[in-house]
Amino acid sequence: MFKQLVLASSNAGKVAELQSLLADYGVEVLPQTQFGVPDADETGLSFIENAILKARHASRLTGLPAIADDSGLAVHALGGAPGIYSARYAAMHGMDNAQDSKDAANIRLLLQNMQQHTDRSAEFHCVLALVQHADDPVPLIAHGRWSGQISQQQLGEGGFGYDPIFWLPELGKTSAQLAKADKAALSHRGQALRLLLTQLRG
Repeated sequence: MFKQLVLASSNAGKVAELQSLLADYGVEVLPQTQFGVPDADETGLSFIENAILKARHASRLTGLPAIADDSGLAVHALGGAPGIYSARYAAMHGMDNAQDSKDAANIRLLLQNMQQHTDRSAEFHCVLALVQHADDPVPLIAHGRWSGQISQQQLGEGGFGYDPIFWLPELGKTSAQLAKADKAALSHRGQALRLLLTQLRG
């Protein structure tokens, strides 16, 4: 097991979540911003491609093993959108507003696009890629998925991204209403990390 990993993300929510999830295993997660590493160009067409691109980029510029997360929300009625473009969904459609946070703009556009749809099923996906070095020919890949629905309105103050509208019917609440420990146990990111740790131990 590694003692230190660079996380190829400048997303504070992802950094905090992965730091918390890996703390129990004695792994120190260092955000790439600590090394002045800029975000990689996400030119892939899938979560897997983008995760590997980001991990190699961070490892190349730091010389350390790196882990990258590429995740997003796939809504069935929208043909899998926003998908790999989840983080920049509103910006790509010219719907971002200086008065909104990026998350708020993305949520507003998604709810708007869902107004005419009765099928509100969706999945959060997370792909984690871990490379021991920048040219690692066998990156470890783990894919977690979390099924739910798109709620009619925002509920909850926790989490980040689309959490306030990701409704979990079996729990009667959104992801943003979950306690951190409960979210870690259920989430796409938590699932992917446990799969990755199983591979590392193996």
